[in-house]
Amino acid sequence: MQIAKNGLGTSRPNPMVGAIVVFEGKIIGEGYTSKYGGSHAEVNAISNVKDRSLLKKSTLYVTLEPCSHHGKTPPCSDLIVKHKIPKVIIGCVDDNPQVAGKGIAKLEASGCDVTVGVLEKECKTHHKRFFTYHNKKRPYIILKWAETKDGFIAPKTKDEQKPVWITNTYSRQLVHKWRAEEQAILVGTNTVIEDNPSLTVRDWSGENPIRFVLGKSSKLKSDYQIFNKKAKTLNITNNAIDFKGKVAKQICDILFQEHINSVIIEGGAKTLKTFIDENLWDEARVFIGDSEFSKGVKAPILKGKLISEERIINDTLKIYNRD
Repeated sequence: MQIAKNGLGTSRPNPMVGAIVVFEGKIIGEGYTSKYGGSHAEVNAISNVKDRSLLKKSTLYVTLEPCSHHGKTPPCSDLIVKHKIPKVIIGCVDDNPQVAGKGIAKLEASGCDVTVGVLEKECKTHHKRFFTYHNKKRPYIILKWAETKDGFIAPKTKDEQKPVWITNTYSRQLVHKWRAEEQAILVGTNTVIEDNPSLTVRDWSGENPIRFVLGKSSKLKSDYQIFNKKAKTLNITNNAIDFKGKVAKQICDILFQEHINSVIIEGGAKTLKTFIDENLWDEARVFIGDSEFSKGVKAPILKGKLISEERIINDTLKIYNRD
């Protein structure tokens, strides 16, 4: 799985799979999913083997069931069969209806010894974006905000159209790293008007996420940074959803139709509360800064399981799971 993480932020919307080829207890090939449109992990691992004659006596380990259908690339299961790899160890079954056991069946039909479910829980956690998209028909949702020690995410008033920073430089760099890892980012119209954010990756190396803005497009000027050419921007307006209904659910439906498998909800308070109230989130990343506002916009109230807490200089980062 450590190898698989090299595909985080680039393999999307494909799952970030990792694979290794082992001969007599030694790794002779390894690979992870290339940038979307490129080779899958199994292909890269097999290509990495210098002496291909060893494949007939080797074991292939892979975090997710090898594909069995033609997409951007040929089926990985066909390649495994072609090289007569005798044993394949699979972390978990691929829930994508195009695969869903068909890859395993093809390998077994060729005489391959297949074992499924090794480190299954860990592999499913690793592929959480992929499984959420296919099983729940929505993206994996990450809520993110920063609040002061006294529980505010924004001051009551400010003098300039830009963010009032609550966290330090290192925490902000981490946020940019997160943006590079996820496929999309979403904010409400008021956040764009108040802060004029660009929502891009600047303090980290990586691809910019697709930007979604929730609210009336008539309120937004064309010269806002969110409309620069550094990333794609889509506006979700009342022409697309009914704001009197379950807004978060409707947003999820739109993102699913756009083939978005993960999204960071970065604000503001009303947008975050919408997802919390509808219980439509998977993970929350909350920074607590060292400053106080005394008054302002209150931070969302979250009920979830605290899974980690760490200090980043003078900031505290708490990460929650919904379940």
